[in-house]
Amino acid sequence: MRPVLACALLLMLSAAAPSPPALSPLAFEQIAPAGTKMPRFKVDAAWPTMPDDLLLGQVSGVAVGPDDSVWVVHRPHSLTGTDTGLAQTPPIAVCCKPAPPVVRFGKDGSYKGGWGGTASAPMVDGVSQWPASLHGIFVDQANTVWFGGNGKDDHVVLNYSADGNFLRAFGKRGETKGNDATDRLGNPSDVHQVDGMVLVSDGYVNRRVIGFDAKTNGYKGRWGAYGKPPIAPTREGTFDQSHAVDPSKVANPKADIFGDIVHCVVPTKDGHVYVCDRNNNRAQLFKRGKDGALTFVRNLAIAAETGGTHTVTDIAFSPDPEQTYLYVADMMNGRVWILRRKTHEVLGAVGRIGRQAGQFTWLHSIDTDSEGNIYTTEVNTGRRVQKLVFTGIE
Repeated sequence: MRPVLACALLLMLSAAAPSPPALSPLAFEQIAPAGTKMPRFKVDAAWPTMPDDLLLGQVSGVAVGPDDSVWVVHRPHSLTGTDTGLAQTPPIAVCCKPAPPVVRFGKDGSYKGGWGGTASAPMVDGVSQWPASLHGIFVDQANTVWFGGNGKDDHVVLNYSADGNFLRAFGKRGETKGNDATDRLGNPSDVHQVDGMVLVSDGYVNRRVIGFDAKTNGYKGRWGAYGKPPIAPTREGTFDQSHAVDPSKVANPKADIFGDIVHCVVPTKDGHVYVCDRNNNRAQLFKRGKDGALTFVRNLAIAAETGGTHTVTDIAFSPDPEQTYLYVADMMNGRVWILRRKTHEVLGAVGRIGRQAGQFTWLHSIDTDSEGNIYTTEVNTGRRVQKLVFTGIE
C-alpha cells in the first residue's frame, strides 16, 4: 500500500473510532484534613446523547441496572408547548417531542429506548394507574423497573418489566388512608427491593417507610422517624413545588417526626437502610432485622442550617463490597457530599449551584454504577441527567 493511501486510511479509521469522553473538572471542597484520600470525579459533559427530536423534562429519578444500564424517569408534562413544538398539531417547530416517561441509556450514554404512559398501566375503577408526576426509580436484580409518583392522586408504586410490560402495583391512584394504612400509600417517593422485601418511602402525603413481601405483596410493617409508629400528620391537598421552598418550614435535624417530604429509602449490602428526611436536612440510619423490621441507629445531619429546598434528597454508595463511601445528594446547595460510610465522617463535596456541566439546579436523585461513576438528576428548571466519572481515590 502506498504511504499516502495508508496515511489517509489511518486518518479515516481514527475519525470513525469512538473518542474518549471529554472530562471537565468539578467544583470540589475538601473538608477532611489535608492528605485524606477520597473518591475523585470529573464530569462527562457529552453524556448522554438523545435522539435529535426528543427532549427530557424534569428528571425525577435515576437507577443503574444490574447490567450497568442507566434508567431515568422524567416528567413530560413539565415541558411547555414551546419546548415541544414538533408534537403540536400542526407542528409549530422543527423540534421537539417529549421522550417516553421511562428511558434507558447505555453506560456510554447511548439512547436505548423508552416506554410508559397512561396506556401502559392497568385501569382500576376506570382510572389509569400511571402516575401524573413520576418520582424515583429502582431497577432490581431481575432487571424489573419500579417507580412511584408525587402528583395529584399518585398513591401508587408500579413495577414493570424492562421492556415496559406491567407486572404489579402497590396502592391505588386516588385513594390514600394515612400513615396507619397497610394497603394504601400517600405519594410514594422511592422504592427498593432487598432480601425479599419491598421498601417504600411514603413520602409526600404520608410520612413513613412501609414494607411489603416481595413474593406475596403482603404488608410487612411501617415505620416513622426513629423506627417508631408513624404518627406525623399527613399532607392536606396536593403537593406542588412551591411547597418545597416554603420559608415557614425550618429544618430540625433532631425532630421527633419525619418532615413532610420523606424522599428516599436506600438499603445497604450489610443490612442497613438510609431514609432521606429532606426537609429536616438529615438521613436516618436503620438496621434491618431478620423479619425486616427497622431499628433506629443514628441521625445523619447534612448542612443542617440550610433553608430553601433543604438538603438530603437521595443516597448512593461506592460499588466496592464494603460500600466504603457514602454519597449524599444535597438539593439546595447543589452538591454531592462524600462521606466515609463506616464513621459517617464528611470528607468533601463536589458540585455547586449552576447550569453548566457538573453544576446542579434542584439536584434530585443519585446512583452509582459498577465502576464507581455517579449519575445525578435535576428537577424544576434543571431537567437533565449527568454523569460524574470516577477518576480514582486520591
